[in-house]
Amino acid sequence: MTTIRVSTLIDAPPASVWESVRDISSHTRWMDDADAIRFTSATRAGVGTTFDCDTQVGPLRLTDHMEVTEWEEPRRLGIRHVGVLTGTGRFSIEPSGPGTLFTWEERLSFPWWLGGDLVGHVGARLLARTWRRNLRNLKALIEGQPGVI
Repeated sequence: MTTIRVSTLIDAPPASVWESVRDISSHTRWMDDADAIRFTSATRAGVGTTFDCDTQVGPLRLTDHMEVTEWEEPRRLGIRHVGVLTGTGRFSIEPSGPGTLFTWEERLSFPWWLGGDLVGHVGARLLARTWRRNLRNLKALIEGQPGVI
């Protein structure tokens, strides 16, 4: 299992950050690696919501099947990956001074035919770099920085 964790400070209160991330369909606005999101459940928010995310990182393209497992407004959104990649992910939102510390943590298992742990260790660096860029995009979107995204 590979663990990846990235964080950023956002100059906005936690409730504003939550409003930006609670809308799962909008994640393609700030996630460079998420091409499309399609809901596979009747719900679009809360525990039990399921969706498919077309993802591309470098030459790797896949559809990531996910289920929301945690929904604690305005602090946590957790998911479970149930497709090619398996594991868990979580967005954590914590007050930090006048702003918010936003943390994205994933624990992923790569299948043997995709290189397993070896690809997981190498892929973790690429994913961390991609997700740091995603967090810069999210920060710019929330803080209203023109021309950054």
